[in-house]
Amino acid sequence: MPHRFASAAWLCKACGVELRVIDHPLVAHKISLLRSLDTPSPLFRQLVEELVTLLAYEATRDVRVEPCPISTPVAETIGVRLTQPKPLVVPILRAGLGMLEGMTRLMPSAEVGFVGMVRDETTLKPFTYAERLPKDLSGRQCYVLDPMLATGGSLGGAVQFLRDRGATDITAVCLIGAPEGIEHIKDLTKDLDVPFTLVLAALDDHLNEHGYIVPGLGDAGDRLYGLAE
Repeated sequence: MPHRFASAAWLCKACGVELRVIDHPLVAHKISLLRSLDTPSPLFRQLVEELVTLLAYEATRDVRVEPCPISTPVAETIGVRLTQPKPLVVPILRAGLGMLEGMTRLMPSAEVGFVGMVRDETTLKPFTYAERLPKDLSGRQCYVLDPMLATGGSLGGAVQFLRDRGATDITAVCLIGAPEGIEHIKDLTKDLDVPFTLVLAALDDHLNEHGYIVPGLGDAGDRLYGLAE
């Protein structure tokens, strides 16, 4: 019997990318509400948190644990705990911040770092304007949060940044992805020599001429924080 949060998954062995698109009715329902123009920012933020907690269940399936002794009210036994160093959660600013609460709700002992990236709306290329991460990520499992995987530029830049600092296992959690972004990430990660997993709530059709995902949900940052012009 499949687990509750079954996913449609494939592994590209040549490029080392595992894609998991979550197949669950609650995920589909909440994504549908996110897409709607009638969903206000407060409800949008709530839905994002709920969705990320559901996605985090799948994203952390391979989180590293080790045995530990436990004293229950009845007997001594052996359980598990997260290994050291602790997992690192990395939201990409600014929209990734809206996903942080949902991720840390499931994994509260994880550490949190930040990468700030913005996209040039003319070239569609990302550039980094801020970062707060450990200098040495050797042995770390990292979980990158970015609502929309459109061109893949921002996510790809963050993944490269983490790998350059020594991360040994990287998982990206996105709400919606486009095929063009996935292809970009595949091309990038095939030379990184680290396991990379991409977890999506939905895989959409394509990007339009402005680099937006279709059908998508618009600009996730603007809808989270109500700053659309």
